[in-house]
Amino acid sequence: MTTYTAPTKDMQFVLHDTLGVAAQDVPGYADLDRDFTGAILDAAGQLATDVLHPLNAVGDREGCRLENGVVRTPTGFREAFDQVREGGWTALDADEAYGGQGLPYVMQTAVGEILSSANMAFNMYQGLTHGAYSAIHVHGTEAQKAKWLPKMVSCEWTGTMNLTEPHAGTDLGMMRTKAVPQEDGTYRITGQKIFISAGDHDMAENIVHLVLAKIQGGPEGIKGVSLFIVPKRLVDEDGNVGERNGVSVGKIEEKMGIHGNSTCVMNYDEAEGYLLGQEHKGMRAMFTMMNEARLGVGLQGYAQAEVAYQNALAYALDRLQGRDVTGTKNPDGPADPLIVHPDIRRNLMDQKSFVEGARAFTFWGASMIDRAHRNDDKAADGLISLLTPIIKGFLTDKGYESATNAQQVYGGHGYIEEWGMSQFVRDARIAMIYEGANGVQALDLVGRKLAQDGGKHVMAFFEMVKAFCKEHGEDEAMRGIVEPLKDASKDLQAAGMYFMQEGMKNPNAALSGSYDFMHLFGHVCLGLMWGRMAKASLDALAQDGADRDFHEAKVATARYYMARQLPATKMHLGRIRTGAETVMALDSTAF
Repeated sequence: MTTYTAPTKDMQFVLHDTLGVAAQDVPGYADLDRDFTGAILDAAGQLATDVLHPLNAVGDREGCRLENGVVRTPTGFREAFDQVREGGWTALDADEAYGGQGLPYVMQTAVGEILSSANMAFNMYQGLTHGAYSAIHVHGTEAQKAKWLPKMVSCEWTGTMNLTEPHAGTDLGMMRTKAVPQEDGTYRITGQKIFISAGDHDMAENIVHLVLAKIQGGPEGIKGVSLFIVPKRLVDEDGNVGERNGVSVGKIEEKMGIHGNSTCVMNYDEAEGYLLGQEHKGMRAMFTMMNEARLGVGLQGYAQAEVAYQNALAYALDRLQGRDVTGTKNPDGPADPLIVHPDIRRNLMDQKSFVEGARAFTFWGASMIDRAHRNDDKAADGLISLLTPIIKGFLTDKGYESATNAQQVYGGHGYIEEWGMSQFVRDARIAMIYEGANGVQALDLVGRKLAQDGGKHVMAFFEMVKAFCKEHGEDEAMRGIVEPLKDASKDLQAAGMYFMQEGMKNPNAALSGSYDFMHLFGHVCLGLMWGRMAKASLDALAQDGADRDFHEAKVATARYYMARQLPATKMHLGRIRTGAETVMALDSTAF
């Protein structure tokens, strides 16, 4: 049986010591003092430990089942979902006009990490609802918002996003789902969607599906896609839920992980739908959901790594195996604990340095979303647009790797289901695939985001790193932090220059190196986060009354990341510079 304790102390350190949220000029941030954020995180942690995490293994073991057209969730999920609703956890950053609490998105993100670590499959039900809420909130008419949002905010009604079809994954322009306009202004939606997370369940009165479809007679390809609100049950003008719409579940997919979440094949048979946003502009509205979802999926990656690390650390401290080569550490026992061995330390430090760096990176990203939305800050909006594929791609790749490293600490027990580590690995794996597979994230980064707005956002990032290194370059305590970060940033710039020089002549030269570039960029982002965290802890250590153990551990972990992880940038740069020749050398028939 695994355990989980919310890392609230580290979250508070990121929010206040590293990001300084309460001092930022973002509306609503002045209220985020330590006591306020601490109370929220502690309460979320209690819910996670006492209610959600004990159901994690239950959901994995039982899964969901389809009975008479209705999906039944695992034992205890309905009661837990009631507690989440009653506690207001579904409404943290939602608009107060629709029953939300109006908190900044950074707090939604912090709480989201806790709930996702505790029970990823369960938290997806409300997480997908939040994405659908956001799309309607941004693109809906006033009447649509008044009709749908209050009960979605409370999760009395949940939401989904319906993109993928059996023959069309990432290439949404190939979709066949059609929308036929009616005289009353509604549409009849017909088609099939697959891989629909939380597509049906027994925990809410209604489910509001957001469905991509093509209006007959519209443009070909992606330019002809529109987005529609298609409820499971029809709702009258007074908000009363009525008869079943033409929406049904074809089957529940049998998956590698996240068994507690119902991944459904959804069939639409002339279902009544309502246009969301403009005709043929569905991707604009859908990306409101997808950009938010991609940060949330990056969060899932490191959240699974966090809970896996917690359990691996506990095992390494408790499990007796072998003797320390430098001298016995547990003379009263038959062996020393695993944690005395250097390779176990390396493994745990890899996990710890990744998780804590990823947390800071994600919280920083969430704060940029707040700045973009609440301050109408175009620079912040451009920077988070650039970094979103890195948050999604790099953090889920490394999160899965970290979860498998945690499993490795257990030795043979890690491969046995009853110890729980297998579930963390299996659950983490999907995050590398959905919301745009990580190869697509890398292509988006190199093919679109680098050149966005004339490349000014990536240049702004380079200047940010340069300014940090210049400001702290003469600080002796920061020397082992600044120099590796400076070198890694030069590697990133060199890779970008290679793309500019070679990519125009041979696009494959850039695209062949896109995955390595995403990881190179990710390491520099975590390096910057570790630089900021190291500086915050060094400043704290200079004050009386500092929590010396905490801050000294933070500085030591920063130095570890710089010494042991950041050199990977040179490997990625070396691969990028080989171009496309070796990648594309084989004819497709020779594989």
